[in-house]
Order: sequence, then C-alpha cells, then structure tokens
Amino acid sequence: MVTERNHVAENRSSNVDRAYAFADLSQYSFKDRLLIRVADLAFFSFISLIGSSVHYEVEGWENFEAASRDGHIPIYSFWHDCIFLSIYFWQRRRIVVMTSQSFDGEYIARFIQRFGSGAARGSSTRGATGAMVEMVRLMRAGSPAAFTIDGPKGPRHVAKMGSVLLAKKTGHPILPFTVAAKKFWEVKKSWDRAQVPKPFTHARVLIAPPIYVPADAGDEVLQAKRDELQAALDKVTAQGEIWRSAVSPS
Repeated sequence: MVTERNHVAENRSSNVDRAYAFADLSQYSFKDRLLIRVADLAFFSFISLIGSSVHYEVEGWENFEAASRDGHIPIYSFWHDCIFLSIYFWQRRRIVVMTSQSFDGEYIARFIQRFGSGAARGSSTRGATGAMVEMVRLMRAGSPAAFTIDGPKGPRHVAKMGSVLLAKKTGHPILPFTVAAKKFWEVKKSWDRAQVPKPFTHARVLIAPPIYVPADAGDEVLQAKRDELQAALDKVTAQGEIWRSAVSPS
C-alpha cells in the first residue's frame, strides 16, 4: 500500500514537473528547432531587459492576499494587450498558462518557462480541452493558473469563459488585474493592439477583488460570473487609463 501511494505521488510530481520543463523538439525539423530556440531567447531577453527597467506601483494588493488565503491560489485573468509586463511582474510564481502544440506555442512555452511559469499543453488530439484538463490537474497539485482572457485571437477586451470554468472545477478564485504602462509602443496591426512598454517608464498594476464560482454553477451562474469578470477588467482598465492621463510625463 505504501509503495502504491509512493508511486502515485511520484507520477503526480512528474506530471507537475513536466509543465515547467522544456518539451522535446525532435518532432520539428532542424531549421524549426533552431528558430524556436532563437525566438525563445529573443523574447526572454527583450522582456527581461525592458521589464527590469520599469518602475512599478501596485493598487489592490490586498485583493491578491485575499485570493491567496485559506489554501486558495489565484487564477490570474487579464487582457492580452498587457501580456508583456504581466509576464515580467508575476514571474517566479510557477503560474501555469495554456499554450498550443504548435511552432508558435513551443517558443512561447519556453520563454515563459524561463520566467518561472509553466505550460499546460494537453494532448495533441484533445487540443484546448486537453489543456484545460491539464490546468485543472496542475491547480489541484498547487500550481496557480493564468488566462489572457480575450485570447488567443479576440475579440479584443471581451472576456471568454476559460477562467470561469477553471474556477468552477477547482474551487480557486479568479483574480482580475491589468498593468498600465505610462509610456508604450502599440502594435496597431495585431488584433489585440499589444502594448510594449518603453524603457524606464512607470507602470501601475491594478488588482480587482477575487471572483469565486460555485462548484454547482449552472449556465446562468456561469454567464453571470463571466459578466462579473468582464466588468472587473473593464473597471481596472478604465482606472489604468485615468492614472496614465493624470501622471506627469517622465
């Protein structure tokens, strides 16, 4: 019996460790393997260089603390356009994010792993469903999770159901937040109009109160919770815009 329990514990630990380890690239051609490694290091270096120069201030840290009490861990939820500083600010917390099993998904998984996060890929045959199952398993093992909640391709600033469903299945709270940079470049041709902060700018992290989803939530409650998440993200985004317009140029 003890041996069987140890075997189960070892398997669980192995499944968790896999999320934080680089995947095998043998299925890719030599050229693609090289490109994945170059893209991985380029994004990691760029985000590290700029992210470390930014001056951060936080509003709503008590909401993070509330989401982390009584054995709970957060399901971080934010808009795709502020992913740059979100990755840097929340680094080294073993946060698991969903990535696709593709060329782009592979280099994204690698550079977020360099920041101390994990990647939930699921199986190649089950796609997003398999990745969601993997995120549930990892959260139950103690790993926080994160969603770019309007991703991966929009519509921009429209919350999807991912974090609501994960909160229902795990009992852990959703933590809506945004990161507003005072000065940034906007990638206007991207669907999310991604924001790349300028070096040495100031940024405000705005964290909303946690949102809890009952384990027995039906469709109406799930929709109401999605609407609550939408409203929370709209509010912190508006607060970020007000802060950005009010601060004096640096």
